[in-house]
Amino acid sequence: MGTAPGIAPERTTEQRDALDRPWQVIVWNDPVTLMSYVVYVLQKLFGYDEATATRLMLQVHHEGKAVVASEPRERAEHHVARLHAHGLQATLSRA
Repeated sequence: MGTAPGIAPERTTEQRDALDRPWQVIVWNDPVTLMSYVVYVLQKLFGYDEATATRLMLQVHHEGKAVVASEPRERAEHHVARLHAHGLQATLSRA
């Protein structure tokens, strides 16, 4: 038996959980961006205090990347676009 036209079937709890999982905003290390600039951008865009922004920048520097936010997809995409506009390399990943 099918569903009536125009009526979406109810999603299972598992499907809802998968859709609601946040997306991670990842900043990647690059050889040219100054560490102080990365700290500045993280403070400006995410409102992090200097200690948090510095910890994240050092994680990027030493480990090659850091998760700087975990958000719904549209908001995460917006963060990535803003990071790109500030010259940082960033991507999305499913949490």
